[in-house]
Amino acid sequence: MIVRTLTAGPVETNCYLVGCDQTRQAVVIDPGWDAASIIAAAHTLELAIKLILLTHAHFDHIGAVTDLKEATGAPVALHPLEQDWLQVDGGALAFGFRIRSVDRPDIDLTHGQVVNVGTLSFETRFTPGHTPGHVVFVEAKQQAAFVGDVLFAGSIGRTDLPGGDYDTLIKSIQEQLLALPDETKVYSGHGPPTTIGIERNTNPFL
Repeated sequence: MIVRTLTAGPVETNCYLVGCDQTRQAVVIDPGWDAASIIAAAHTLELAIKLILLTHAHFDHIGAVTDLKEATGAPVALHPLEQDWLQVDGGALAFGFRIRSVDRPDIDLTHGQVVNVGTLSFETRFTPGHTPGHVVFVEAKQQAAFVGDVLFAGSIGRTDLPGGDYDTLIKSIQEQLLALPDETKVYSGHGPPTTIGIERNTNPFL
């Protein structure tokens, strides 16, 4: 599995370009900013973008979705409970930014749904708390979890924005992430990667 982290935007959001070594097909997870850089990275790595996966619909995670979809034709997948955020452009104006609006997703994600790109299989896990419809994507064979703004190295997602709830977030982490093996690498929406084991043993919120 090929993982290229592209950090961009006003709050340094991590976008992940994840490719299959064998087929050279790729998924983009949370294209928050600068579609041109994502496309350039895919070209450099000789990857064909086949799918756009969204953990949630805050503006810093969806800012490049429309440009990327227009450039690649890749369908967009999001949990339907994120529609309220999508309708207000992820709250961009509230933070003083503007992004291109995102149309209704092509794929409505549900808990347990598996999406495949090349030989990679991403299991969707429903993890509300940061937002009502937040999901994470787990590639079990590769021991990798792409967790958006649920869990960070040494921290957890904020719950003070509309639709956020602290107790719900902690429950999501305990049931859906801490159930994964300690070796699972955690790719967060902001900051450096970590592992489930490190966070289980050292994260002060857990």
